[in-house]
Amino acid sequence: MMSIHGHEVLEMMDGKDYTESSLLDAIHKKFGTDARFHTCSQSDMNAEQLIAFLKAKGKFKPALTNDSQFTVDTRKICRH
Repeated sequence: MMSIHGHEVLEMMDGKDYTESSLLDAIHKKFGTDARFHTCSQSDMNAEQLIAFLKAKGKFKPALTNDSQFTVDTRKICRH
């Protein structure tokens, strides 16, 4: 199975607000429930692990319109 770079998930998030649950649903809808992900420093993650990893790396910021949601911090997406 091909691995999807986490950048694709971050780019998908741009301009949208999510909860962890709604982000998981969006990832599953776009990439499939069995998709595997990698980043510059991690590999072989499922969607839940990717969300936890991105959150721990500070890739999310609070949504402006809803305190219980977040969005991608586009300043923290490495572009390579």
